[in-house]
Amino acid sequence: MQLKTLTLAIAMTSAATGLGLATAIDNTAQAQETFEWKLVTSWPKNFPGVGQGPERLAKLVDEMSDGRLTIEVYGAGQLVPGFEVFDAVSEGTAEMGHSASYYWKGKAPAAQFFAAVPFGMNAQEMNAWLHYGGGLELWNELYDPFGVDVMVAGASGVQMGGWFNKEINSVADLEGLKMRMPGLGGEVMSRMGVAIVNMPGGEIFTSLQSGAIDATEWIGPYNDLAFGLHQAADYYYYPGWHEPTVMFEAIVNEDAMASLPDDLKAILRTAVRDVNQDVLDEYTARNNDALESLVNEHGVELRRLPDDVLAEAKKHSQDVVAELAETNEMAKKIHDSYRAFQEKVVDYHAISEQAYYNARNPEGDTTGE
Repeated sequence: MQLKTLTLAIAMTSAATGLGLATAIDNTAQAQETFEWKLVTSWPKNFPGVGQGPERLAKLVDEMSDGRLTIEVYGAGQLVPGFEVFDAVSEGTAEMGHSASYYWKGKAPAAQFFAAVPFGMNAQEMNAWLHYGGGLELWNELYDPFGVDVMVAGASGVQMGGWFNKEINSVADLEGLKMRMPGLGGEVMSRMGVAIVNMPGGEIFTSLQSGAIDATEWIGPYNDLAFGLHQAADYYYYPGWHEPTVMFEAIVNEDAMASLPDDLKAILRTAVRDVNQDVLDEYTARNNDALESLVNEHGVELRRLPDDVLAEAKKHSQDVVAELAETNEMAKKIHDSYRAFQEKVVDYHAISEQAYYNARNPEGDTTGE
C-alpha cells in the first residue's frame, strides 16, 4: 500500500513538473515572439510636432521592448489617405493610427468632443478629464462598435484663429469666405456665413495660394511656418476660440492589441502617455520662436479677432454643442460628462491659473515682467 502511494506521489510530482515546465516554455516563447505593426497617420511624414509624435512613439516602443514590437510609421497618403486612418485601423489594414477624432464625425458625431470644443477645455483640462474624469472610458465606449481602442497621444495647446487673405474687422467680413476649418469650429463658422472646406493638412498651402480657399486654420505658428502659410496669406488672427486645444489620438485595432502579451501592452500604453505630454511640450516651446519669425522676419500682420466676431462665435458655439449633445444617447452622455468636468475645473482655475495670469500680466502688459 505504501509503495503504491509513493508511486502515485512520484507520478503526480512528475506531471506537475512537466506542466510547470510546459507553462514556462510557453511563457518564454510568448516573450520571445516579435510583432511588426504599421501605423498610419493623418499628417505628412515627419512633420514637426504632430508628425513627430508617432515617430517618437515607434522609437520608444522599439527601445522599451528590445525590438519585440516594432512600428513602421506611414505619413498621410503613403499607405492610406489622411482621412482614411480610422477605417484602416478598424478594418485591420494597419494595426495603429494617429489622428484627430473630429475627422470621424461622419461615423461617430460625438467623437468631436474628444478633439476640440469651441470655447471649451484647454489641453491641461482635457488631459485631466480624459485620464481622471472618465473621459477616456467614454471615448473607448464610443469606439467599441468599430473594433478600435483609443489612447490620448498629444495635444496642440491653444491654436491660432487662422490665416486670412483680407482683413477681418467685423462679422460681415466673414460672409462668403471659403475657409478650411474642421470639426465643431467649422460648423460654427458656417453659421456665420463662411463656406467650410475640409482637406488634409498637406493640401492647405496650395489651396490657399491658388485661391481655392480664402482662409484657413491649421495648428499654430510652429506648424504654420513649416507649411509656409505666410507666403499665401498676410493676416494671422488670434485667439483660436474654435480649438482651445486639439487632442490627438492613438487608435489601435482591438484584435492587434489583444494579440500582444501583457508586458508589450503596458509598454505601448506607457510610450503613448509619454508622447502625449511630449507633443504638447514641443508646441509650447516652439510656437514662441516661430511666431517671432513670422512677424519679424516675414512681415506677417498679427491681429486679434474683433470682439463682435468672438461674441458671435461664442453664441453659435453654444447652439452647435447643444445640438450635438442631442444627436443620440451616447453623445448626451459624453456631453454631460464634459460639461460637468469643465464647470468644476473652470471654477478652480478662476482662482488658480487665470488668477495667476491676471496677476502676472496686468491688462495691457504682454511682457510677463
